[in-house]
Amino acid sequence: MNNSNNSTLLHSYQKFYCIVCIAILSVFNLSAQQKELDSGKKYTINSIKVTGAQNFNEQTVIAFTGLKIGDRIYIPGEKLSSVTKKLWEQNLFSDIAFYVTNVKGDLADLELYIVELPKLNEVTIEGIKKGKKKEILKDNDLKAGVKITKNLITTTKNYITNKYKEDGFLNTQVIISTTPKLDSTGVEIAKDMKIKINKGSRVKVSPIEFSGTQELSDAKVRSAMKNVKRKNFFRFWKRSKFSQSGFEEDKANIIEKYKANGFRDARITSDTLTVKDEKTVALKLNIEEGDKYYFGDIRFIGNSVYTDTQLRQALGIKKGETYNGILLQERIADNSDPDANDLTNLYQNNGYLFSSINPVEVAVRNDTIDFEIRIKEGKIAHFDHVTVVGNDKTNDHVIYRELRTRPGQKYSKRNVVRTIRELGQLGFFDAEQLSPNFKNVDPNNGTLDMEYSVVEKGASQIELQGGYGGGGFVGTLGLSFNNFSLRNIFNGEAYKPLPMGDGQKLAIRAQASSYYQTYSLSLTEPWLGGKKPIQFSSSFSHTIQYQYNFSTRDVDKDQRFLITGGSLGIAKRLQWPDDYFTLSQAVSFQHYNLKNYNTNLFTFGNGFSNNLAYTFGISRNNTATNPIYPISGSEFSLTAKLTVPYSAFNNVDYRGLAEERDELSQVLSTDPTYVTARNRISVIDQERFKWLEYYKIKFKGTWYTRIVDKLVLRTNTEFGFLGAYNNDRGIPPFERFFVGGDGLGSYSLDGREVIQLRGYPNQSLSTVDGDNIYNKFSLEVRYPVTLKQMASIYVLGFAEGGGSYNGFRDYNPFSVQRSAGAGLRIFMPAFGLLGIDFGYGFDPALNQTERSGWQTHFIIGQQF
Repeated sequence: MNNSNNSTLLHSYQKFYCIVCIAILSVFNLSAQQKELDSGKKYTINSIKVTGAQNFNEQTVIAFTGLKIGDRIYIPGEKLSSVTKKLWEQNLFSDIAFYVTNVKGDLADLELYIVELPKLNEVTIEGIKKGKKKEILKDNDLKAGVKITKNLITTTKNYITNKYKEDGFLNTQVIISTTPKLDSTGVEIAKDMKIKINKGSRVKVSPIEFSGTQELSDAKVRSAMKNVKRKNFFRFWKRSKFSQSGFEEDKANIIEKYKANGFRDARITSDTLTVKDEKTVALKLNIEEGDKYYFGDIRFIGNSVYTDTQLRQALGIKKGETYNGILLQERIADNSDPDANDLTNLYQNNGYLFSSINPVEVAVRNDTIDFEIRIKEGKIAHFDHVTVVGNDKTNDHVIYRELRTRPGQKYSKRNVVRTIRELGQLGFFDAEQLSPNFKNVDPNNGTLDMEYSVVEKGASQIELQGGYGGGGFVGTLGLSFNNFSLRNIFNGEAYKPLPMGDGQKLAIRAQASSYYQTYSLSLTEPWLGGKKPIQFSSSFSHTIQYQYNFSTRDVDKDQRFLITGGSLGIAKRLQWPDDYFTLSQAVSFQHYNLKNYNTNLFTFGNGFSNNLAYTFGISRNNTATNPIYPISGSEFSLTAKLTVPYSAFNNVDYRGLAEERDELSQVLSTDPTYVTARNRISVIDQERFKWLEYYKIKFKGTWYTRIVDKLVLRTNTEFGFLGAYNNDRGIPPFERFFVGGDGLGSYSLDGREVIQLRGYPNQSLSTVDGDNIYNKFSLEVRYPVTLKQMASIYVLGFAEGGGSYNGFRDYNPFSVQRSAGAGLRIFMPAFGLLGIDFGYGFDPALNQTERSGWQTHFIIGQQF
């Protein structure tokens, strides 16, 4: 036998010997001491000692009891009882007892016997995945040092059992055991815990039967059950499982379904769950439908602000319609939509914060129910103080100019909701944590304070990436500061690391490869002058492109194409038709300079083109509230980009030039080596495109519809058209549409617009020189994994179609290439939007015969 076992046995023998001795002494002294103790007299504590299995210092325990040698107490008495209770409340002991070991006169020796609860050392969990183990340990606070109590073991077992029952594992079994953890001398210092989980099979439901259903079909009643679904081979979105909480919710949903169809007295008289086997249960519900009712007279009581006619119109329910209790409550107050057109919002948007509206049944005549809508209007409420808390970087004036609520203004729920939206759209704060806090609400004086709580997030982004594209390595460095402060640019103390807080946007970007370089700089001021929401934007860019041989990968720097340009823009928020509209105008200029640069794209290798354009646009955006993950609302834009119609006044005979060019092209078709003809065409095209002449119309509309919770349907449609004022001059080789792929332009030398259409290779659905018309339609279902400040992640499934056309003769909006697939988006404040899509193209790309099939697309810095 080893030393550890010897030590353990010796410890056990000693403990047993002590217990025997105490028992023997108790037998001899019990009658004499008991007689004295029962007399209810006071005793003086002569000594106190602490015994039992515990690691606490004896003097510390005695001090905690509050007992001291010399104290006069009753034995037995209230003092010892209160000390015992106090010790139990610490949840540190499994046994507590006071003993009187000796009595001499009025002197009593006390012994406090305590057994300390064992500490938890290590927890092992068997039967489930690693991620689930961490959740169980965290939710039950199972960490080293925690005292192991019966309550801890019971609650942990119940938690696990109920957790898996809620997920459909009704036969879950949990076994929890503990084993001693011994030190080097064999003394127990803690206990290890083992949790063994056997989930069993997920229990499915088949069948779900109803009795008593006559007015509503079984299928219609079954459709009201959102949580418990019967087993069905074709269902893949909502799997069959049973949970008690889900079943209870579904029973309430069934009653609501009946109430929505006029059966206000419907009730479920009984429900039965039958276990068919370990994997299947059957449900049967007995329903008493009752009679069908209709709305009778609806009277309004207590209204003075609005007339009965106005309220009846807002209510939207007429006498004789089928009774619908759910609809009635929604028309009174729709809690699912803060912007709903209900009676409560009608009052609250006009200052009546303290109003209350209650529908009351006043008479039931046969199958008709009369209602009174009882209204207490209360006082008009006004904002007393309006404050913002939580902004450390963003300056107050940037936030306060976005507020739709001001001190002294009449309360409006619509303005509070709109303020939360505007703050979320800024992009400086975590949209999921924005909250309006009502403070000091005083119904007697009709005042309240409003506090907007914000949580700032990183407003700057860095783009640092490298990749292989366009035949070579491409490196990109971009910096975007979305809360920049231009006025502090010369203030050294404001650099932390850059001057921030005034809401301006500064972006710097550089991209380069072995054969091209592009640089850009842009600055946006959202409140020009600081008093009105007039946005001023400016940008500058410069690109150098060298001739590149994709076969040999040789770069010829003697052949180059330079683009230098910039733009200035103004955007103003409108008040009509509503203040979600924005009118924008911009002037842009690009200078295209070709130096010995001969490609198929341009017929002149030496020369230049100028692109001076005016862009006019109108847009509307009322998406709510998180710009990264909108759950409702819509946004659309209509833009027109126009150049000066030079051909109307420059006295150039473009028809003659066009006819001459056609003749020369015919000559080249028979003799491609005819240099004179080729040079003349180059001169003609240089004259045609010296100043670009065109107009471009684009429309884009996007709608967000919340299906349930945060499951969102995004519907999108786009259209673009590039036209010419003068058909003889023709459409320039710039500004064209290229459809297909991930939508990332990388570098766009000729002002082209790259339109994404997943499931196809990049720009594979347009001709080599681009097209004049495109349209695109898409549906996308999104669901968030997390919308935390550090990272917003959501998954998506999509179906879309689009097409590219060379003119209206070829245009057919129903002739599109189709695709479908799934993807993932990750938004991190420091890096912007990242994502990946897997799309399947059902149709061939341009000039191909086989369907496109599966394509993988990487998304960087864009949303669609």
